[in-house]
Amino acid sequence: MHKIPVTVITGFLGAGKTTLVRNLLKNNQGRRIAVLVNEFGEVGIDGEILRGCQVCDEKGNPQTNIVELNNGCLCCTVQEEFYPVMQQLVERRDSIDCILVETSGLALPKPLVQAFRWHQIRNAATVDGVVTVVDCQALAMGNLVTDLAALEKQRESDESIEHETPIEELFEDQLAFADLVLLTKTDLVDKAVVARVTESLQKQVPSGIKIVPCDRGEINTDLLLGFNAAVEDNLDSRPSHHDHEEEHEHDDGINSVEFVLDQEFEPKILINKLQELVQQEEIYRIKGFVNVPQKPMRMILQGVGNRFDSFYDRMWLDEEPRQTRLVFIGRELQAAKVEKAILN
Repeated sequence: MHKIPVTVITGFLGAGKTTLVRNLLKNNQGRRIAVLVNEFGEVGIDGEILRGCQVCDEKGNPQTNIVELNNGCLCCTVQEEFYPVMQQLVERRDSIDCILVETSGLALPKPLVQAFRWHQIRNAATVDGVVTVVDCQALAMGNLVTDLAALEKQRESDESIEHETPIEELFEDQLAFADLVLLTKTDLVDKAVVARVTESLQKQVPSGIKIVPCDRGEINTDLLLGFNAAVEDNLDSRPSHHDHEEEHEHDDGINSVEFVLDQEFEPKILINKLQELVQQEEIYRIKGFVNVPQKPMRMILQGVGNRFDSFYDRMWLDEEPRQTRLVFIGRELQAAKVEKAILN
C-alpha cells in the first residue's frame, strides 16, 4: 500500500506561502492535491483564498480538498485536530496524489513532522519534504527577523542580553528543517540585495540545502514535490531549539484580531489607513478580503510591514454577503484601537 507524499510549506508571516500554494494548485500538472491550511485567527482567510483558485475539476471539491485548522500552531493541536483530518485523507488515498500542509507563520515544523511517526499515520503517509519560504525584501530590511549577526555580537559583549527571541528561534527552526528554501519578493529588490541575503541564509541552512529565488510564488511544480526525504525518519539530523523541552512556550504577546465588516472600502484609502496603522502598532501581517464599491469581484488584500499587495480573485457569489473580512496579526493588538483606525 503506497504512502501519500506530504510536502510541508513553512515560513514566517507574510513570506508568501499561500501565494505559492495557490500557484501550485493552478499548475498541478494533473496531480490530485489535498491541502491543509493552518490558520492563526478565527477568520479563515488563507483557506478561502485557496478555494478561490478555481482549479478543481468536476470530481474535485474545494470544500473537501482544502481543510483548515484554526489554531495557529499545528504543534499544539496535532492530536486534537490534525490526526482526525489525516485519517480522513488516508481513507481517500486512492483519489489523492499528494498532500500540502501550509503551516501558520507561528508554527514550529518539527512537532508536526513528529506526528508522522505515529503508527496510525506512518504506514499511510510520509513527509516527502519541507519547503521554507523566506521574504527577501523583509529580511534585507530587518522588518521581520532581527539581524542575527548583530545580535551575536551583542551577546558576546553583554551576557545579560537574552540569547534568542521567540521569533528568532522560530525562524532558525524553519531554516534548519528545510529541504529547500524559496526566496520570495526578489522582484522588489536589486540583484545585489538578493545576493547578500542569499549569502547570509546559506550560512544558516544545513549543508547542501539550496536557496532558490521565487517571484510571485511562480516556480516549477516539480521543484516542490518529489524530495523523497522521509523526513520523519531523519529527525535527529534536523535540530530544534525545543528538542529538550517537554512542551515549548509561545510568545503570548503575539495575537490576532479579526473584523467582518459590511462597509465598502476604496482600496487606496484603506491601504493608506493601514500603512499609518502599522507605523503606530507592531503589526506583522494583515490579510483578508475587501468589498470594493462598484466592483463585482472580491479583492484580496495582503500586507507585511508597510508593503501591501492586492488583486481580485473571483466574482462575489450570489449567496454570500459582500463583506470586508480582515485579520491583523501582531503584538498585543487591541481590537477597538485597530477598528477605529480603519473606520475613521
